[in-house]
Amino acid sequence: MTRRASGVVAALAVGVLLLAGCSAEETPLPSPTKAAATTPAAPVDCENDASTVASYPPSTSGGPTLDEIRSRDNGQGRLVVGVSGDTYLMSSQAPGSLQLQGFDIDIAKAVARAIFGPDANLGERIQFKVITAADRIPDLQDGTVDMVVRNMTITCDRWEQVAFSAEYYHATQKMLFRDAGTAADYGSVSDLAGLRICAPAGSTSLTNISNDEPDAIITPAATHTGCLVKLQQGEVDAITGDDTVLAGLAAQDPYAVVPTDQPDLSEAERTYGEPYGVAVSKDAKDLAAFINAVLADLDRTGEWQRIYHRWLEPYLKVPATQPTPAYGRS
Repeated sequence: MTRRASGVVAALAVGVLLLAGCSAEETPLPSPTKAAATTPAAPVDCENDASTVASYPPSTSGGPTLDEIRSRDNGQGRLVVGVSGDTYLMSSQAPGSLQLQGFDIDIAKAVARAIFGPDANLGERIQFKVITAADRIPDLQDGTVDMVVRNMTITCDRWEQVAFSAEYYHATQKMLFRDAGTAADYGSVSDLAGLRICAPAGSTSLTNISNDEPDAIITPAATHTGCLVKLQQGEVDAITGDDTVLAGLAAQDPYAVVPTDQPDLSEAERTYGEPYGVAVSKDAKDLAAFINAVLADLDRTGEWQRIYHRWLEPYLKVPATQPTPAYGRS
């Protein structure tokens, strides 16, 4: 078996584990689906800037959304959170376990503890629902989930469809290549012309690549694991995504390469980046304000730093601080 073939088997094994479901913290998993689209969404008529990441002032006073969450299961309460199931370091299954773990999972658990109390049994009070990138907005809009913590970038067009917390992590979009030789040829965005590029359908990553280099061959998958399998099978030349995601993929495939020195993919990337927010329904402003209070507490207590040090710093190999929150929406 070649090293690439063995890598494919490893990635497929991850997929089998994901489809097995989770026990201690029940996690309904979606049926395997094809990518929702073969082309990125058309550009929207808005521009991301500093005001885009502004959210609602922190508040613990509650409201109808929180009241409904706390009233479920005969008053015991239940929070339904949309997450990734295959984004290593951010949200994926623990080796040898059916429980989800990662940076995003710890953020979601912090919110659940604040809602139900520090001594709450989170295995009973929080329900993780594994969703694809394309599912994030529809699942919020139809009430399938209460919030999405799935490395979701805050953008002005998404604000038209859902609401966001303040930024909880600032990522940047990078490239991962099949091998060192391909990576060595990458010096500018124009070098992506003619290359087959994969990212999950519905992600900002594909839209950015299409805008930056129209001659790149867009080849989406439903998930990042799907992209990794495509890469290992030689169906694509590279994967694009946030630095957090690519660090996790590279950790699973020792032959994949994330070049240390990469050009910015666009002017927007240089000035805006990929700010992650917790997404909620458009009318769940009370929940967004409550999440902002939780994020402020994570900063005050140093818990955000502990979460970052545990999951991301060993792989990204750079220190980071929690983003300064911006408020101003009403």
